[in-house]
Amino acid sequence: MTGQTLRQPLPRALEPFLAFAAALREAGIPAAPEQSQAFVTGVGLLGPRSIRDVRRAAHATFGPGPERTGTFDAVFDAVFLGRSIAAPAMGEAEDLPQAFDAGDFDLMPEGPEEDPSGADATAAERLFARLLTSGDEDVVLRGFTRAAPGALPRRRSRRTAPGKGRQADPRRAFREMLRRDGEIIQLPKRHRRLRQRRILVLVDVSGSMKAGTDGALRLSHALMQAGERVEIFTLGTRLTRVTRALRHRSREQALTLASGLVADWDGGTRLGEALSVFLSVPRFASFARGALAIVISDGLERGGPEALTSAIHTLDGLAWSVLWLSPLAADPAYRPETGAMRAILPMLDRLGDGSSPGSLAREILAFSKGARA
Repeated sequence: MTGQTLRQPLPRALEPFLAFAAALREAGIPAAPEQSQAFVTGVGLLGPRSIRDVRRAAHATFGPGPERTGTFDAVFDAVFLGRSIAAPAMGEAEDLPQAFDAGDFDLMPEGPEEDPSGADATAAERLFARLLTSGDEDVVLRGFTRAAPGALPRRRSRRTAPGKGRQADPRRAFREMLRRDGEIIQLPKRHRRLRQRRILVLVDVSGSMKAGTDGALRLSHALMQAGERVEIFTLGTRLTRVTRALRHRSREQALTLASGLVADWDGGTRLGEALSVFLSVPRFASFARGALAIVISDGLERGGPEALTSAIHTLDGLAWSVLWLSPLAADPAYRPETGAMRAILPMLDRLGDGSSPGSLAREILAFSKGARA
């Protein structure tokens, strides 16, 4: 048929998955196209054996808040099971987790009261979207973006360039011999080029860090624009890679995309488990190999220090240097008091001030310059 394009029909198995996102939006629950795609991909990777597995994948992908769980499950039942959502069913709801965690953690219910300051660490998980503002540190961030390319640590790469080195340059040597009738006065040499080290940023987004999370991600965006190879993850009750979102040059657009990816804002604190998951994925662990690893966290970990100590020990073995920046270190008299921080302190190359984007920028630049010397 000329002038017409035949469109292949979608498989029937995909129809409820595509209809689910539209039904969620009609019910007032945000559902982005990227989440729908991740939902379909996640179900395919899980190889579900029952509708329960599909429901869990839906919770993990769309991350409804606690107040919307009932509506979310009702929409799921209507789309996948053909149940009516006009009236709630009698009895108790299914005992399902709100989302897949970074590991096999026990979900702990939130307490009746919540500390609005976020000063205390918590093990409870809270999943919701958050609006990240651009802040007013434009001058500091612009200065950091200009200074970082020349200050960030570098390493010798395998590629070489003409110059003073130990490796002979046969091509240049032959060209010199042709120009000089077979004579060569000095053997040309090559040296190994310098390349910027990979930068790995791990940002704690738990409740105890919520006063500084926005600034940490704004600084991470500036570092992404200045660095050659930068990887950024958030840690809380989950592990989320936000590298692709923060690659956008527009800070507002990048922060908006990142806020939609991270579902565990201001929730629990499971740094050790989340770091262990990061290191257990070979692709993610490769990001730390030979890199400057920057952890932005107060280190207020719930539970014993074993998981965090083991993870930092592994990270220290992979990374070139580990820089831990804590908002608590803004006080010159600060000394780590938790068991986890005292255990990992000997493994850190530096424990610095992470209380604001300006202090983060100064610490990163100062450490990089000192390490290069």
